[in-house]
Parts: sequence; C-alpha cells; structure tokens
Amino acid sequence: MPVETRAREWRSTVNVPTNWWETFFEGVSVDMWIQAVPPEHTLREADRLQGLLGVAAGAEILDVPCGGGRLALVFAERGYRLTGVDWSTQFLDHARSSRGADRVGWERRDMRDLPWRERFDAAFCVGNSFGYLDDDGNVAFLRAVRAALKPGGRFVLETPMVLENLLGHLQPRPWWKAGDVYLLVENRYDQVNERLEIEYTFVRNGTVEVRRGSHRAYAFRELVALIESAGFAVTTAEPWNRDAHMVSFIATAV
Repeated sequence: MPVETRAREWRSTVNVPTNWWETFFEGVSVDMWIQAVPPEHTLREADRLQGLLGVAAGAEILDVPCGGGRLALVFAERGYRLTGVDWSTQFLDHARSSRGADRVGWERRDMRDLPWRERFDAAFCVGNSFGYLDDDGNVAFLRAVRAALKPGGRFVLETPMVLENLLGHLQPRPWWKAGDVYLLVENRYDQVNERLEIEYTFVRNGTVEVRRGSHRAYAFRELVALIESAGFAVTTAEPWNRDAHMVSFIATAV
C-alpha cells in the first residue's frame, strides 16, 4: 500500500478547520466553561500560580488567553496589575461585567498579537489553551509572549498536551456536567499530524450542539525545545510524572 494511502487512513475522521478556535467560544461553550470551575478551585489555582510566577503585588502580569477572566480578576484583587487577552468577545463581555473588572485591562486580540515590548513582569497561559494553532502559530505565540516580557520575567505555561502524559490517560468518550450543561467529548489522536482531534457535544435543556476542535500535542523534549527557541530558559514546576494530567513549564525570559 502506498505511503500516501496509509497516511490518509490513519488520519482522524473529524474534519476540523485550522481556525476552529475563532468561532468555538460562543454561546453554550462559553456558558459551560464559565460554570465549570468552582471559585474555591480558582483561588487554589491562583495561589499556586502566584508562587510559580515569583512576583510581588504591584507587578504587571499578562494573562493570555484569559477566557472569562477568572484568574486575572483574582490577581487584580490581590494588588497585581493585569492585562487579559482573548479572542472571544463573549468571554470578554463576561469578564468586563464581573466584579472588579475595572482593575484589569481587557484586550480582544489573537494570542499571537501582543504589541507590548518588555512591559510585563510575568505572564501565564493555563488550562488547555496552548496548541490550538499549527507549529508556526504556536512558535509565534511563544515569541510574542517573550517579546512582551521584561528580561528575567517568568512565563508559566500549563498544558495537558504533552504526549507522554496525554496518551497514558486519554479517554475515548468522557463526559462532564457544568451547571445546566452536559458535555460529551469524543477524542481521536491523529498520529500523522500529532494532533488531538476532538468532537464536543453540548446538551442543555434538550438542545444539542456539536462543535469540533484540534490541539497540537508535543513530546516533552520537543515542547521544551520549542519554548527555548522562543528565547526562554525552561524548567518544570515539579519533576516530570507520567501520571500527571497537566505539565506546568516555567519559562524565564533570557
């Protein structure tokens, strides 16, 4: 069998446009994500992140992408100066209407479009927000973050898209409930393109919506090299553990 034929057979049957993220975070998906994380979890997450960033109150921090602003708002309340960047107008609308929103600068931008030069003391990208783009786009994002950081500033990148971790615990059809929304996820790993192709089925009040997304997954060393190529020195928050569902990289601007 020709190599080209085998490659076509290996590819996922989920057809995901490369710009899927531009329209994914609207309506029910935004409603679900806003309800998905309890406030007490956000506070614990902020405590940990604050320690990893290693900056005192008053420092200027970039949250990209910020989603509905849950972490940016906590940091602002603690006396940090925050800028939150996201592409989703509905996420930003929610953030801007939240208590304490006037303490944060909210910007609607592509995550690669960070026009500030050596402005921020620290930055973070957490959750499952890394890997939406292709390789060139992911590198462009990392370089944009590096350019926005002061030398010596830390960037915390937390991601589940580390192959050695991801493939060990990937479930084919997990489901969750957040508030009034049920979410069924169908995962398919495309080993040819090294991407996790995902079909999301949202169910609320008898209404069903299906959306699709795609995440680039990297081997551990490959991702470290990618971050280093953008101008960072890289370590991890904890020693690598294959059972971890998330890996937190601490990248220091050099």
